[in-house]
Amino acid sequence: MNMEELQENFISHLMELRERLLRAILAVVLIFFGLFHWSNQIYHLLARPLLRTLPKGGQLIATEVTAPFFVPLKVTMLTAFLLALPYILYQIWSFIAPGLYAHEKRLALPLLVASVLLFYCGMAFAYFIVFPVVFGFISGVTPAGVAMMTDISKYLDFVMTLFLAFGVTFEVPVVVVLLVRVGIVSVAKLREIRPYMIVASFVIGAIFTPPDVLSQTMLAVPLWLLYEAGILVASMSGKPAAASDAEETEEEAAQAD
Repeated sequence: MNMEELQENFISHLMELRERLLRAILAVVLIFFGLFHWSNQIYHLLARPLLRTLPKGGQLIATEVTAPFFVPLKVTMLTAFLLALPYILYQIWSFIAPGLYAHEKRLALPLLVASVLLFYCGMAFAYFIVFPVVFGFISGVTPAGVAMMTDISKYLDFVMTLFLAFGVTFEVPVVVVLLVRVGIVSVAKLREIRPYMIVASFVIGAIFTPPDVLSQTMLAVPLWLLYEAGILVASMSGKPAAASDAEETEEEAAQAD
């Protein structure tokens, strides 16, 4: 392949990448405009775990002039992105799949699908299980005479941090399986460092949750259990990719002979 053909091939890849990026952005924009009319209701849905735990007369407040408009808008945009995420990942997969070997596709596609589902599960776990406990604790320890009225912007920042923390936490099985499959670490080594992982789980829980034992435990325990699930799946998934590649090469050489 000469330089001119390489240049044409590179340009064609850039054109395809631009097209797929435009499709992904268009999907987010279309969903956003479809949800725009219900921006306030979407924010209310996000704020419901806190509103349910506020004492009588408690409410959320806006300390900035533009916050009542822009904060629900941000929530709607994030919601649109999450709803469009499967389509966005499909566009990414369609772009990179032609350049992958068969064994790489067999590994990448299930991990990609699992990572999306697990991230959604992590966010759902935070919303339905963790938020009521955390906000109930905060409301319960509020001193007498102090009105608990949280700013809507600060609340959004707080819940997005927890969504991200639990979403990433639920990706642990994917990371563990990937590390084993590419040969970076063995299942035996992962089992050996289990005590350190348990300690690390509680340290991470202390960093990303409010300073109460219950909230920290609600992040640490799932993180540890997901680590164990990753080890179990990795031990059942067969040999590392490097070993599989070597075997495939040997089989191809034998067939050629």
